[in-house]
Amino acid sequence: MFQPKPDNEPCCGSPPGPPSSPDERPGYRLCSFVERFVATPEGVTPQVKTRLGLRDWLGTLRARLGIRRDHYRVAPGLYAAGSPCADSPVLVTANYKLSFDVLRRELTGANVWIVVLDTRGVNVWCAAGKKTFGTDELIDRVKAVGLARIVNHRELVLPQLGAPGVDGNRVRKTCGFKVVWGPIRARDLKKFLDSGKQAEPQMRQLSFSLGERLVLVPVELSLLVTPSLWIVLAIVVLSAVGPTFSLALTWLRVVEMTMAYAVGVVSGAVVVPLMLPWLPWRSFYLKGGLVGLVGGLAVTLGRGVGESRVLAMILVCMTVSSYAAMNFTGATPYASPSGVEKEMRRGIPLQVVALVIALALWVGGRFWS
Repeated sequence: MFQPKPDNEPCCGSPPGPPSSPDERPGYRLCSFVERFVATPEGVTPQVKTRLGLRDWLGTLRARLGIRRDHYRVAPGLYAAGSPCADSPVLVTANYKLSFDVLRRELTGANVWIVVLDTRGVNVWCAAGKKTFGTDELIDRVKAVGLARIVNHRELVLPQLGAPGVDGNRVRKTCGFKVVWGPIRARDLKKFLDSGKQAEPQMRQLSFSLGERLVLVPVELSLLVTPSLWIVLAIVVLSAVGPTFSLALTWLRVVEMTMAYAVGVVSGAVVVPLMLPWLPWRSFYLKGGLVGLVGGLAVTLGRGVGESRVLAMILVCMTVSSYAAMNFTGATPYASPSGVEKEMRRGIPLQVVALVIALALWVGGRFWS
């Protein structure tokens, strides 16, 4: 005889999951990094987790590989870490998710407010240079979140790398908050706050270690993926140009020049960042040209190709390496925005001339050899 199933036993499939969070709202998605919401005089504020989850680490990996990096951001506004009160410190950061994650994972055990500025998904340092991590945005955001009615004090702790974009005097005159420059690295924040917002000398020192350089390499390579597809297509077309057509010769020329191009990419986007402290000259396009020359000589060694093709391959390797290394300049602490522009004005004309000569040797060599 048929017996009805008890209420606690599923009628089909797996047992039901947990109920929806009381914080969920129709048409809104609850971010995975939000623990819950806390009440403030200005309404509810999301309380963030200080431990990164799997989704956060996967997002970091995608950003490091340059996958949808421009869209990796959080909503600007006010957040809470721990259980802050009206006397808790107020930290300021960018809405680039990677910067946001680096900050919140260092706040375990801390009770602070976090004001996130709309930097268009750009990190603090670069956004400060572009003035999106800037005075106007900071003033507008402080007013928009009603910070003056949430905290009793009038201090904002900003990362030191945001200094180029923020006029502390104007912030104080306009919205009444004093700007306090925090340490460069988020890992020093808790010690900085515990010592009465006094920074030790090492907290002000900027580093650019091997690990810090290495983590930037995947992004540099990702920027070259799409251009490389078009460049390889151009190599195929130009390799077929000549007084007569030979499939075997065309294929050989495609392989040779593609190899020279690939070595140039690796030289400028990988070797230069890794060997940066030991390479001569200050200009990155010269560093890249030197490493590209070594790579070009290595790739043509013992290949037995004609002289014009050898020179063309070496020049292509040098040019590509020089350009890739120059592109890395903006990611380093060694150059200001004006310094990057100055290097580009010097480097790009030389790269164009070298590339034109290389193409002339590569294509013309078929006619005069």
